[in-house]
Amino acid sequence: MVFLPTRFTRLLALFSSGLLCFSGSLVSSLSLAEDSPTASVANRRDDVVEAAVSLRVQNESHFLDSKNCAVCHSNSNWAVAMRDAKRRPVAPYDLWQSSMMANSSRDPFWRAVLSAEVAATPSMKGVIEEKCTRCHTPMAAPTPESPDGKVLAYLTNQDQRSQLGLDGVSCTVCHQIADQNLGTDASFTGHFEINQERKIFGPHADPFTMPMQHHVGYTPTHSNHVLKSGLCATCHTVMTHSVDADGRPTAGEFHEQTPYLEWRNSVFNDEVDPPSNEAKSCQACHMPTTDVDGEPIATRIAHNPGGRDFPFLGQRTPFGRHAFLGGNTLMKRILRDNAKELGVIAPAEAFDQSIQTTLQFLQNESAEIEIKTVSVEGNQLRVPVVVRNRSGHKLPTAYPSRRVWVELVVTDVNGQTVFSSGQTNSDGELVDADGNVLISEQAGGPVNEHHSVVNQSDQVQVYETIMGDADGKPTFTLLRGATYVKDNRLLPRGWDPDHADGPATRPYGIGEDRDFVGGSDSLIYEIPIPSPGEYTVKATLMFQVITPRHASELFRFETPEVARFRRLFEQANRKPEALASTTQTVSAGQR
Repeated sequence: MVFLPTRFTRLLALFSSGLLCFSGSLVSSLSLAEDSPTASVANRRDDVVEAAVSLRVQNESHFLDSKNCAVCHSNSNWAVAMRDAKRRPVAPYDLWQSSMMANSSRDPFWRAVLSAEVAATPSMKGVIEEKCTRCHTPMAAPTPESPDGKVLAYLTNQDQRSQLGLDGVSCTVCHQIADQNLGTDASFTGHFEINQERKIFGPHADPFTMPMQHHVGYTPTHSNHVLKSGLCATCHTVMTHSVDADGRPTAGEFHEQTPYLEWRNSVFNDEVDPPSNEAKSCQACHMPTTDVDGEPIATRIAHNPGGRDFPFLGQRTPFGRHAFLGGNTLMKRILRDNAKELGVIAPAEAFDQSIQTTLQFLQNESAEIEIKTVSVEGNQLRVPVVVRNRSGHKLPTAYPSRRVWVELVVTDVNGQTVFSSGQTNSDGELVDADGNVLISEQAGGPVNEHHSVVNQSDQVQVYETIMGDADGKPTFTLLRGATYVKDNRLLPRGWDPDHADGPATRPYGIGEDRDFVGGSDSLIYEIPIPSPGEYTVKATLMFQVITPRHASELFRFETPEVARFRRLFEQANRKPEALASTTQTVSAGQR
């Protein structure tokens, strides 16, 4: 295997591979679809040459930054490769670049939380940074130490590893993970294993190896383990250990994030024999092999470094859209709107597209809400509401800053509100009927209770996780987390308390609510009405990535990273997203 240490030898390789055969001009031959609406930095002529310079640093490791991959795996106006049946661009690099995976190391919220954890437990600084960077900056981890007073110092331009660290969860991370221990405890919390042979794993049999070997020194290798949920689980199952302010252990292992375990305890688990008819992997939802119309994608998976199709490559399937669909519209807006400050590479239009796709995913795939038959009992409406989880894990899942809640509003025939629960102000804070912010939204405030019946405007059915420390008191610091004070997130369908993952994924703080079951929750609203007449009841399921309470608790820490995130957060549009909505009209006759 030959690595190319200089720009000159790289250019010779480009010439010998036929890259320059399309034009007598080097400049024109390296102009990769600059007018494409999804063209990335890798589609600019200088970046192909610049990639050669970066190899001098990176060839000593297992990784290359994504620009090297983008040379052949980004869309080009000169090629039909990586397009769906309607010729819409679906190249891996172009979709990935505006995802949270691509920006995992630039994410200002993550940096703020990391700095706050270090500030809360200074003696654990090396442990905290090593554990957190293992998945957020995997190509520059582990980092057992960084200079005193400097968090993530290696992500500055002065460090030669910064170009790798800043590339987040990049191509040569996931596609080099070996099929070892996947789905086991040994692989969780970032303990994936990178193969030592520079193999790039993919789902397609008999790959043509020469172009990749020649240009970047990797060997494409067929292996279906890249389609297994266990691969995703290596970073999306996170365990921590509770400690006090001095770093002394206070409890055992704590399940901080468990999407994979939740999925495994659901009807969607495809690792069982036989799987259910609804079984599907993490990748099937978050990296769909269908286009936006739901049609299977069959396409060439690469073009040559000159931006034109390889004449000898045929269409391949499955072809996963590397959009990494999720629910984080807030952070994508912050990254897009503060690109220069945060060092973001993806263009604004890529984020626009990603945000729109995320919204469609949330609204079409995540949840349902239903109002059952509304009845009139005396001078009040009795409104039964059912919320259903359509996802393959808890809703919401993963990092405990997220929440889902029911917003229920009743209006009279004149459109005047006669009752509300779960409405928010312009800052995304929950308010009562008079517009007063609920005290549960503030740092140090009480925890929202789980409800079976709601009859007051300051009662809101909020599905969320609130960690508890070793004394059972609410905490928002990860290394204080020893248990859950509350975890009433909607369970996935098929969830079973007797499943092997039942204890690790069980709910907390729901009392004797027998209607809180796998896949759904039911509750009753008892609403007083001022007079007979016609009333409209509207129920909406709302979603927030970072709750005001979680942000307020974070802002107690005085670090540069927290200060910056606070400024960006307060400038951002913090309007929550609606997942699902339904309306019913009822006539209340004479009492």
